[in-house]
Amino acid sequence: MIALNIAWTHLTSRKRQTAVSLVGVVLGVAFFLAVSALMRGSEKDFITRLIDNSPHITVSDEFRTARLQPARLRWPDDLVEIAGLRPKNETRGIRGWRYRLGQIDSLPGLRAAPVLVGSAVLLFAGQEQGISLSGILPARMRGVSTIEEKLVEGSLDDLEANPGGIIIGAGLAEKFSLRLGSTVNLVAGGGSNRSLTVVAIFRTGNAGYDESQTYVLLKRAQLLLGRPDRVNRFIIKLADASQALLVANRIEAMGTYKAVSWAEASEDILNVLFVRNVIMYSVVSAILLVASFGIYNTLSTIVMEKTRDIAILKSVGFQARDIRHIFVLEGLIVGTLGSVLGLAVGAGLMQLMASVQIRPPGGTAMVNLPVWWGGEQFLMAAGFALLSCLLAAWLPARKAGRLHPVDILRGAT
Repeated sequence: MIALNIAWTHLTSRKRQTAVSLVGVVLGVAFFLAVSALMRGSEKDFITRLIDNSPHITVSDEFRTARLQPARLRWPDDLVEIAGLRPKNETRGIRGWRYRLGQIDSLPGLRAAPVLVGSAVLLFAGQEQGISLSGILPARMRGVSTIEEKLVEGSLDDLEANPGGIIIGAGLAEKFSLRLGSTVNLVAGGGSNRSLTVVAIFRTGNAGYDESQTYVLLKRAQLLLGRPDRVNRFIIKLADASQALLVANRIEAMGTYKAVSWAEASEDILNVLFVRNVIMYSVVSAILLVASFGIYNTLSTIVMEKTRDIAILKSVGFQARDIRHIFVLEGLIVGTLGSVLGLAVGAGLMQLMASVQIRPPGGTAMVNLPVWWGGEQFLMAAGFALLSCLLAAWLPARKAGRLHPVDILRGAT
């Protein structure tokens, strides 16, 4: 208690310098909190959009590692070379897909849908456009995709009720002047030609996707692409997207087909976000480091001015560690007050930023700035501020503890 009273007296004796140091810590904590909340908010908003607009896991008709040929399996330790052998043409796709879909469905906390993806050419009024064709089961698709939410005309029920129907993007509809009920010709890679009726139109906001993606019933896609009773994708949504990598590994172990989680598919993007966070925390931490120099300057000045007081304290029995504690307490007081006030100011800045609305370039609707209110951001800001203040106080405290009372009282210093 005595050390705390002395520390408080030292700080209040130099009110202006203490106030400047305190303001520096307050602003440092506030800007640390506001900037990190905005950056983390934008990161989480981006990842949420990335997760919501794509499958959590995609199982394809590929293998992560190439399968060994029979000759290599028969003679694994010998050099095997077979020349002039033409590989057998096989219908690509996931073999026994209904059985494998049942295996996936048996896992808890997920929904899965089979899809057959291929390429085709859409023909209308003398125009042609290369498109991506996806054969789907509408009832299954509802649970794993946001496509129904993106429909501006028609519904998935219309596709299910019309075996000759097709769902197209708004970009493709505008490019070909198509509307509900329009009839288009579709030529698939194998040469199959079918007339299909537009039963629904979607708009995602992604121009490339809206101009190239189409959906038909799975049976229709299998006929068009010449892949009877085949699918080449399982798209999966999880109740907890953070478990995607673990579940993908489990699915891959069950069926040998390649299972890719959203995190693996977006690894480059996540790495960029990680580097951005490192840069962001480095910049906002520098603000608190600059503020800590104000504390160092204040306490160093107090040590210079209070040398005789320090000598008297040592003369009456204070040890060097007691003197160090006094000056460390001064740094702790400034850090604590600065952190509390800084968190309050930072929360106000966050609230202000959350209320700001902007219109993104090319957008039509106003959106709010994404601000993240995670509790660890507040703890991180306060913790870093206290650490900076304690480090700034340590050097003056160490110097004060080393002063010799005899030399001071004799006027040797």
